[in-house]
Amino acid sequence: MLKQRIIPSLLLKDGRMVKGKNFGNFRDVGDPVTAAKVYNAQKVDELMFLDICPTAQSREQVREIIQAAACECFMPLTVGGGVRMVEDVRHLLTIGADKVAMNSAAVRTPELIRDAAELFGDQCVVVSVDYRLNQAGRRTVWIDSATLDTGLDPLEHVKRCVALGAGEILLTSIDQEGTLEGYDFDYLDEVARAVKVPVIASGGAGRLEDFYRALTTTKVSAVSAASIFHFTDQSPIKARFFLSNSGVNVRV
Repeated sequence: MLKQRIIPSLLLKDGRMVKGKNFGNFRDVGDPVTAAKVYNAQKVDELMFLDICPTAQSREQVREIIQAAACECFMPLTVGGGVRMVEDVRHLLTIGADKVAMNSAAVRTPELIRDAAELFGDQCVVVSVDYRLNQAGRRTVWIDSATLDTGLDPLEHVKRCVALGAGEILLTSIDQEGTLEGYDFDYLDEVARAVKVPVIASGGAGRLEDFYRALTTTKVSAVSAASIFHFTDQSPIKARFFLSNSGVNVRV
């Protein structure tokens, strides 16, 4: 049986690591390469780097960060932010990424998913889906760093992306993100049960029990988190041993 994964997420802005709440009010939380070294020492399963405000300048900064991290770290790296073309995917894989995450492009140019999967393998293609509840109580997909409501139903969008070749889905609740109040558990389970590729839970983990609940009561394959590792005394090591002692199939 495949091990369930714990994946720290590093949000990048202007070459620094930041964290906010509900995709806003970001504050600086340190140097991403230093953080990557710490997580490497803690032997995390994977690391995720997401450039939240991609620009021409930030792309160069991300390149330097990923190259430095790839030299220091011995776990898979997922990199996303500003991916629009196949050449963007190729470039990130060349400089050290093992997987490439796409978000807005999966809505605007969904054929990129198919083209990237055909060229590099679906195991390299992660589609990041950010969603929130609207005033009518319906979940919709948001893009452009959660500033544009596409009106798309997240579940239907996920299904379409998987049909095109996405090898993994990163599913983030904007409403829960950064709150430390727990994942959107029921919806995570609904989406994970609907597709045959791994779904990563994202947005809201505040206690080790949130990891446990996501990995035992839903069909997600992994949990991603940031705030719990930045702003509490919890760490991937503590999370791993807590889950292992609780009977969850994680790498110890």
